[in-house]
Amino acid sequence: MGSGASAGAYDEQVITQQSRTRTADSLPRPVRQAFSRPLPYVVLVFILTTAGLALDSQGGLAEQHLLGLVVTGFLLMSLVPLSPIERTRTLVVIVVATIAEVIGSLIWGAYEYRLSNLPLFVPPGHGIVYLTGLRISEIGIVRRNARRFVLAVALAAGTWAVLGLTVLPRSDVAGAIGVAFLIVFLLRGRAPTVYAGVFVMVAYLELYGTWIGTWTWAEELPGTGITNGNPPSGIAAGYVFFDICALALAPLVLAQIMRARQRLSW
Repeated sequence: MGSGASAGAYDEQVITQQSRTRTADSLPRPVRQAFSRPLPYVVLVFILTTAGLALDSQGGLAEQHLLGLVVTGFLLMSLVPLSPIERTRTLVVIVVATIAEVIGSLIWGAYEYRLSNLPLFVPPGHGIVYLTGLRISEIGIVRRNARRFVLAVALAAGTWAVLGLTVLPRSDVAGAIGVAFLIVFLLRGRAPTVYAGVFVMVAYLELYGTWIGTWTWAEELPGTGITNGNPPSGIAAGYVFFDICALALAPLVLAQIMRARQRLSW
């Protein structure tokens, strides 16, 4: 049973890589290298994140909408070299994460964006976060040391949680709960290296975004009395949940899309 599962995973990886190669060939060489190779893509995302959030922290709605268009364009370029299943997973992440954003921020009030809205760059940004986690997991040194990478991330998350309960300015019980779930995902999940990559991206995104004031987390989760960090140490667990939904739902969604295309072609 174990060998069959491994063979299935290997077959999917081979098919995915072949599909990526075919679609990436249609791109100009510099764009192909930036968007289809793991390390250049990750570097590009970190640059975009740093510059984009800095600009958002200083601008109004017009600048925020413009940034949303830039991020959406970047996401569309990111989708070009992907296989159909990877594109579908990314879109599922965007849908699930956007629903969570509306509930968590606009309705529940667990955190608030600077202009008390849901910025247009946030939904496509979730897709980019997922793809960055995927690309980090594909970087050569990470791929060759996957278990060590996952364990290092689990240790980092656990350390952050302990600091949030002891020495950080705000007590972070909510973060510690999230970290407990995150470590389970890392040790027992279907794609632990991707989840670990997502943690790296989310940790930077959250620490930087809250530091410059793009968004702020409530001191307590509303209606619960559970204290919360700014940011919570375990927030990456939420992003990993989006990824789990994508892994589970994407094949079903893609199958429905293919059936719809066949009906339209008759």
